[in-house]
Amino acid sequence: MTQLDINADLGESYGAFQVGEDEQLMKVITSANVACGFHAGDYNVIADTIERAKSEGVAVGAHPGFPDLFGFGRREFNMSTKEIYNLITYQLGAIAGVCKVKNVELQNVKPHGALYNMAAKDYEMASSIAKAVRDFDSSLILYGLSNSELVRAGQDMGLKVAQEAFADRAYTSEGYLAPRSMEGSVISSLEEIEKQVLSIVQNGCTTSLDGKQIPLEAQTICFHGDGDSAYHHAEHIKSVLEHHNVSVQKVGGS
Repeated sequence: MTQLDINADLGESYGAFQVGEDEQLMKVITSANVACGFHAGDYNVIADTIERAKSEGVAVGAHPGFPDLFGFGRREFNMSTKEIYNLITYQLGAIAGVCKVKNVELQNVKPHGALYNMAAKDYEMASSIAKAVRDFDSSLILYGLSNSELVRAGQDMGLKVAQEAFADRAYTSEGYLAPRSMEGSVISSLEEIEKQVLSIVQNGCTTSLDGKQIPLEAQTICFHGDGDSAYHHAEHIKSVLEHHNVSVQKVGGS
């Protein structure tokens, strides 16, 4: 039976600013990538999100990003490899510390936003991220865009890697996520989301915005926690996957 993890990027509220459908999504996803306080999240939100994941049996991952609250981590930063390495280890320390006091295992690391997209194309940056993960805890699973430089760097570092595809984002013909500034880059139609997910799972491919078929291998599929109707979409897709004999479970095991 085919196995697939459903993940979402959560814990992205901070202070009085509320983002996403975290409480509902926790009931259908298998892995939660928790913002580490740089692009979103704060000490209270991090603790509450990890506690909720524990109570729902959802695996916890770290979701480090650029230090960019105003831009939600979606703006590119020009950083050296040393800075990227330190950026990752700092944020992993925050999440791992809360996991320790909550008696929760940290399962994976998935970069956020611009950091994720830049590392998908830039092997040097991807290697800095992978090295930071390996040096922090070599048992952590690195989530990266399917067929990307981040996946390659993680494999080269000897990490366990989970290739990730997206339910609610469109792709370019090169296999990257279409920029949010591009029309049609965010998929909001449940019918289109279902079509894309089933194509990835059953055929190992999807269709880019310009109509080209691109190969995609996926062990995990993402729903954006801040997306419109994220819970409704994830709940429906989980049901569809199970109907098609796909076992929905976390990458690290059932």
